[in-house]
Amino acid sequence: MSEYTIEFESERDFHKLYCEDPDNLRKLEELFGLRVVARGSILKVNGDAPAVEKCKELFALLQLGREQGMIVRKNDFIRFMEKVSKGRSEELRELLRNPLMLKIRKKTVVPRNLGQHRFLDLILKHDLVFGIGPAGTGKTFLAMIAALHSLLEGKVQRIVLARPAVEAGEALGFLPGDLEEKLLPYLRPLYDAMDEVLGPVEARKLVETGAVEIAPLAYMRGRTLGKCFALLDEAQNTTRSQMMMFLTRLGEGSKMVVTGDLTQVDLPPRQESGLIEARRILKKVPGLYFHEFDHDDVVRHPLVSAIISAYQPPAGNH
Repeated sequence: MSEYTIEFESERDFHKLYCEDPDNLRKLEELFGLRVVARGSILKVNGDAPAVEKCKELFALLQLGREQGMIVRKNDFIRFMEKVSKGRSEELRELLRNPLMLKIRKKTVVPRNLGQHRFLDLILKHDLVFGIGPAGTGKTFLAMIAALHSLLEGKVQRIVLARPAVEAGEALGFLPGDLEEKLLPYLRPLYDAMDEVLGPVEARKLVETGAVEIAPLAYMRGRTLGKCFALLDEAQNTTRSQMMMFLTRLGEGSKMVVTGDLTQVDLPPRQESGLIEARRILKKVPGLYFHEFDHDDVVRHPLVSAIISAYQPPAGNH
């Protein structure tokens, strides 16, 4: 058995590393097989030497993240803890060695895991990027944040939001209200991202002035999207022709991001998803990039990752 004392510069900063939640320390004890006691600015650790080293590594990584502007939330603590316990500390070190931050007004957005870091980096560096993965990985939020950053920095003149409206089996023509009202339920995740970083007043103003445009896929035929950031969300519900039509709207000085979840296709059974086909036939096209998230990248409640993993079919059983 080894005993080790970790001393932190500030009591307040130390307690923020584990979210000031004793339950997180209990989870740490259970996962690492340790006994830990937090008092003031000191953490006393008792256990086998390898487990003690993992604990030291965990808090060193969390502290590095805090120094780079990361706000440690419960999900983050658990995610860091699980990666360290599995011997995957280097993934976290890579994430923290190359910090990526976007400032929008007074809000700073920092990728919360390596998957998010790679996806955002691809968006910032390239003109056409696909983000594919399960719910809760932050793909829609990050794409919208990148779009807002480009708009507010003057790199594009407007943001164009598109999303197929088939999830509930409803045709837009049969829904009440004007175009924006009809599309709002489908575009809610994109609006939520705007509200979070800008506030609802400024977000609404961008829509009213046309800086953020809502464009149903059916209305985009024949257009060329120049000097804009076009975002297609829930792309797993596009048809082949819709996907091809959207991708070929890309104009000079524009960016496109396509996001979707291949496990949530709502198209008729015999109709192949435009996103599935695009992944198959476009993966080797130069200048076009795919990033695929998995259940380890989920940033919602820790149970969401476990649920997604449980629903995935065993390897070779598709």
